[in-house]
Amino acid sequence: MDKAGKQVARQELETIFEQSGAVVVTHYSGLNVAELTGLRAKLREGGGRLKVVKNRIAKVALDGKGGDAAADLFQGPVAIAYAEDPTVPAKAASEFAKDNDKLVLIGAIMDGEVMDASGIGALASLPSREELIAGVVARLLGQASQIGQRLEAPGQQLAGAIGAIQEQAAA
Repeated sequence: MDKAGKQVARQELETIFEQSGAVVVTHYSGLNVAELTGLRAKLREGGGRLKVVKNRIAKVALDGKGGDAAADLFQGPVAIAYAEDPTVPAKAASEFAKDNDKLVLIGAIMDGEVMDASGIGALASLPSREELIAGVVARLLGQASQIGQRLEAPGQQLAGAIGAIQEQAAA
C-alpha cells in the first residue's frame, strides 16, 4: 500500500473510531470468504459493517484514544465490527462467534474506553436503541391514556349525578 492509500485508510479508521457507538475487535483467522460474508450480512441487518484492518494503521488512527490497552487489541489478523448503535456489532459478533469458533472476540472500544471479551458479552445483552425507544414510547402512551381517563372521570361522574337527579325529578 502506497503512502496515499495509507493516509486514506487512516482517515477512514479515524472516522470509524470517532463516529461509531462501539468498535468490536476480532481475530478472523481461519474464516473463509463465505463465512466472512455471512458475518457481514448479519451486521448489515442492524446497520453495522465489518472491516479487515492493518494493525499499524489502526494504532495510528487511534491516536492514543483508549491508551495502550486499545493498541494492544490490534495484533494478529484483525477485523473490526462497528455501527452507530453500540449493541449491533456486539450482538452480531457474539452470535456469530457462538456458531463459529474461528472468530475470536478480542475486545471492544466504546467512547474511548476499552472492554475485554466479557464486556462485549455484557454489551450484547443490552437492548438495542430501537427496543429502548419502543419501550419509552409505550410507557409514554400508557401514561397519556391514564391522564386522559383521569381527566374524563370527573365529567362522567357529573353526568351520572345529573342523570340521577333528572330521574328523581321525573319520578
